Amino acid sequence: MTLDYFYGQAGELFSFFRIPKALFQEQRFQDLSTDAKTLYGILLDRMSLSVKNGWLDEQNRVFIIFTIEDVKRALCCADNKATKLLRELEKFGLIERKRRGLGKPSLVYVKNFSADSSKARFQNRENHESGGFKSTSQDLAKPRCNKTKRNNTEMSDTDPIYSDENDWMSEREQLEEYFSQSLEVDLLLRLCPDDEDTIYQIMDLLVDTCATNRKTLRIAGDDKPAEVVRSRFMKLNADHVRFVLKCLAENSSPIRNMKQYLLASLYNAPTTMQLTYQNQMNHDFAHDSPRG
Repeated sequence: MTLDYFYGQAGELFSFFRIPKALFQEQRFQDLSTDAKTLYGILLDRMSLSVKNGWLDEQNRVFIIFTIEDVKRALCCADNKATKLLRELEKFGLIERKRRGLGKPSLVYVKNFSADSSKARFQNRENHESGGFKSTSQDLAKPRCNKTKRNNTEMSDTDPIYSDENDWMSEREQLEEYFSQSLEVDLLLRLCPDDEDTIYQIMDLLVDTCATNRKTLRIAGDDKPAEVVRSRFMKLNADHVRFVLKCLAENSSPIRNMKQYLLASLYNAPTTMQLTYQNQMNHDFAHDSPRG
């Protein structure tokens, strides 16, 4: 492929992601990976859209919604790398994720790492001004958030924040509450802190699957009645999830479709877990038995 040269100011016609030079020049960011720095630039770009749409919380802080799937699409990477990059940015204090409950995407706050002096100046200015600025911003934020400017932010029409389908939301919330209790999610998060994102991914997958209106669902290449799949998923517990996480950690083969892998693993977990533990017990028993 032969490409043309740039002439004059032609290079300025493109749109760019802006990555702060400080991420490459300052000592404190020398261990931050280049991919994480790139992701930070992408998140900064997305934040500008949030500002335009008035996506502010009650403290007037700008937030974005950028899921692991969004990271995968933006950087053309797999689940594990997307999760790793988000955690890396969190470790360096460059972002903060605020979970809003199961089944709902987290709010992502892109942090201003050079904000110590600017924040102080802003607070001083705010203290000397009337309270109109804060209240005006919040008043503007509410109607703007309710407008359907989802094309600008690449939001899904079924995102829980913006959907007006109250009946659908009610069903999802009931399922979220059910699985939160039956799977003992709080306990899972304490026992498996490194698998937090996968646990929430499993929760979302279970809720989505059980809330679907489809008659059949594809599991491990076979079409199974949705009611059968739903019934089996509703019987899962924390031990089954831990078993799936263990299998995932021990799997050495590349996983091309994480969703299908998890669906099959969760569906087969009760049977597979029992057989695995039975085989292990038989092996241990045979190993410990005295030889004649």
